[in-house]
Amino acid sequence: MSRILVVEDEQHLADGLRFNLEAEGYQVRLVDTGEAALELLRIDPSAFDVVVLDVMLPGKDGFTVMSEMRERGQFIPTLMLTARGHPDDVLRGFAAGADDYLPKPFELTILIARLRGLLRRKEWLRASAPAEQPSATAVPQPASSDTFRFDGKYVDFDRLELHVRNQVFPLTLMEANVLRYLIRHEGKHVSRKAMLAEVWGLHEDTDTRAIDNFIVRLRRYIEDDPTKPRHLLTVRGVGYRFVASPS
Repeated sequence: MSRILVVEDEQHLADGLRFNLEAEGYQVRLVDTGEAALELLRIDPSAFDVVVLDVMLPGKDGFTVMSEMRERGQFIPTLMLTARGHPDDVLRGFAAGADDYLPKPFELTILIARLRGLLRRKEWLRASAPAEQPSATAVPQPASSDTFRFDGKYVDFDRLELHVRNQVFPLTLMEANVLRYLIRHEGKHVSRKAMLAEVWGLHEDTDTRAIDNFIVRLRRYIEDDPTKPRHLLTVRGVGYRFVASPS
């Protein structure tokens, strides 16, 4: 039975979510503050399979909770649920580390479909995990067919992992999607607005700075010196360019 943590301070909505999700066969835990959610995850990061996280919470808001989860290395699939559906808020949620985002009001069937999608990905990752961890000196090998190798590194898109030397960096779904898009356009200038449209499906006049946050995080993983990038290059006035094998 999959376990869902619902972080929602509107009691009637929280109770409705619990009733309907339990009717679907899920085990549900409700909390009404971000602080309570973070404490549960601190005690046992593996206690839940997916998190439904409201943005408008008393105390720490959902964006802050999301950021702290990822900073702690807690990569539990998370769906942000909020009345704030402006594209800038959507991007802010993804930049904080959310895997999906659903504005209120929403159809229950859509919410359940999104949660099933996140749970399927979690199962795929679990199924593809190696039986034994490689030693620190072993040369890592791709665990799936959906990988890309470059300059002694590789990204495994199925398992949402970036392997750099003897380190493995977990990626959020959106981080992986951004990196995949840049890799597919290797060597070409990619505009921020094109990334908004192709990666997030946002076609409105939207603040593009959230994309810069993704690039900063990816550079921390990929680049030997993030202040002097060799793979994820800034194209002034345009956007970015990915270079697999810099000269």
